[in-house]
Amino acid sequence: MTLSRLAELSADPGASFVLIARDGADTVELLSGDVVDVDLLADIPLSAGGTPHEVFALVPYRQVRERGFVAQDDGAPLRCIVIDEHLRLPTAALLDALPADAVPLRDAGFDIADDEYAAIVERVIADEIGRGEGANFVIRRDFTANIDVDDRTAALTWFRALLTHERGAYWTFAVFTPGHIAVGASPEAHVVAREGVVTMNPISGTFRHPAGGATKETLVEFLSSTKETEELFMVVDEELKMMSAVCSDGGRITGPHLKEMSRLTHTEYMLRGRSRLDPRDILRETMFAPTVTGSPMQNACAVIRRHERKPRGYYSGVAALFSPNDEGGHDLDAPILIRTVYLRDGALSVPVGATLVRHSDPYGEVSETHGKAAGVLGAIGAVDRDHDADARSDADAPTAPPQSLAADETVAALLASRNARLADFWLNPQGEDFTGPFTGRSALVVDAEDRFTTMLAHQLRHLGLEVTISAWSDVTDAAIDAADLVVAGPGPGDPRDEDNARIARMRDVVARRLDGRAPLLAVCLSHQILADRLGIELAPLDTPHQGLQKAVPVFGEDASIGFYNTFTARVAPGTTAVGAAEVSADAATGDVYSLRGERFASIQGHLESILSRDGIRTLERLTAHALA
Repeated sequence: MTLSRLAELSADPGASFVLIARDGADTVELLSGDVVDVDLLADIPLSAGGTPHEVFALVPYRQVRERGFVAQDDGAPLRCIVIDEHLRLPTAALLDALPADAVPLRDAGFDIADDEYAAIVERVIADEIGRGEGANFVIRRDFTANIDVDDRTAALTWFRALLTHERGAYWTFAVFTPGHIAVGASPEAHVVAREGVVTMNPISGTFRHPAGGATKETLVEFLSSTKETEELFMVVDEELKMMSAVCSDGGRITGPHLKEMSRLTHTEYMLRGRSRLDPRDILRETMFAPTVTGSPMQNACAVIRRHERKPRGYYSGVAALFSPNDEGGHDLDAPILIRTVYLRDGALSVPVGATLVRHSDPYGEVSETHGKAAGVLGAIGAVDRDHDADARSDADAPTAPPQSLAADETVAALLASRNARLADFWLNPQGEDFTGPFTGRSALVVDAEDRFTTMLAHQLRHLGLEVTISAWSDVTDAAIDAADLVVAGPGPGDPRDEDNARIARMRDVVARRLDGRAPLLAVCLSHQILADRLGIELAPLDTPHQGLQKAVPVFGEDASIGFYNTFTARVAPGTTAVGAAEVSADAATGDVYSLRGERFASIQGHLESILSRDGIRTLERLTAHALA
């Protein structure tokens, strides 16, 4: 009966349904119902007349505008299927029933030529990362082709190929709605909320298996890559910002782990915390994964808008399943929409992106997009060899499941060694006991468009402070004056830019607290603004410090701190004071790491970052000085 139901739905061009195979399951879920397109996440119809409904939603990238971020608007709908039937199909029987004939591609190739994409990469590194706009950015291009087979038949064929050959995917899925068909194998659960526990799964680094499969030697080489390690740490920091916004206990890190798939291996961490928010609110606050956007998130959206040539559609959005639970609410399961093929009127597209960091090689990133596209196309058996010399079809895949390398002692030790660099604060359970040395005092954190402020606020609460976060554009002078402590936060950009309204307002915040002799803590960008007001020179670094861990002197103590800066305050080497302000600087370069004076303190690094092993200790010291 269940297979005949799939046949009925497949034959009806107006029917909407979803096939989902979850990792480790021996059945495939078939969900069907009516389509409802809505404008906002809050409009997703989770109930009607008091009766809860199961709802599947395709959330496009443009929805990020709900967070106040910019995006090209292609009109891709926030498409919901209100589920009225949820069946489970035996996988083996389903494989026998699905079409299996190969679907040939024609007119295949990337929409942006390799040289053009390499030039875009160069511009992003020079004009965005090099000018302090962020730590990393993901810029995409699309592999496109045409087919001469019915879209639904092609999607079912490719879904069968994924079920047969892919392994390690969090969800293998196919979505059928009028005008929008998608089939893919997502490795990443972007956000899951069950029984009050929120989980995020940052994944980064892409190791494309050589012919014959991965070996210990090739995997160790990949895991030893500085770029791969830094990418993963940066996306963990970015997703911890989101966790700190939605979870009362901020989020705890576990891992790292290997995510081994048929043709690719990634590295990943798991983040977990507790939340009482509506799952739609959780989804809104976590739009979208930094692994496919960049960091900081708000500026990443602006960089994507400046450098990508067309809207993203559903790429980097999520497929979200809202399921009623026993508590009367809904659980959320939302994998990220990557490694996905989109079909419409015989036209195929496979969006792929590369993560650009300060030392990216432009043609290395070109190669990464080729590898990602070939991995998807190879998994569905649709590789066009005339247009991708690197492509390998299922005939090239191992005939037997490859042996997992995650348990190898060398590999396991290399993975485990990464945590030695990370802050214990985020690796250990934190709890919700906010009794600390500053209990009874209030703090206002002014956000300069970097949500590191959510992590900073979480740590300040653990020190006992009652914390409020306010955006630079919303904060009032009255609020600035009322707080026991103002924390002027980090943000992207050139601190010398006098025409930038955000930086001008942060200058006002710093000046108002200094002039009023009211406690102030300035972080990163605001540290530079404070230094400038004290008459200290500001200069660009020769090489941006984006996701860099350094051991630096902070007034008598060496501290291991994570840095995300392109500019620095700089004094003559050996300088220990400027006017009434004490200076802690690099002995060789004069780069200023920290300042303190009467009722103020500052830090260039991000004490809240996972890279700041001594972050919470240093934050307590500087806060105590400012409040003294």
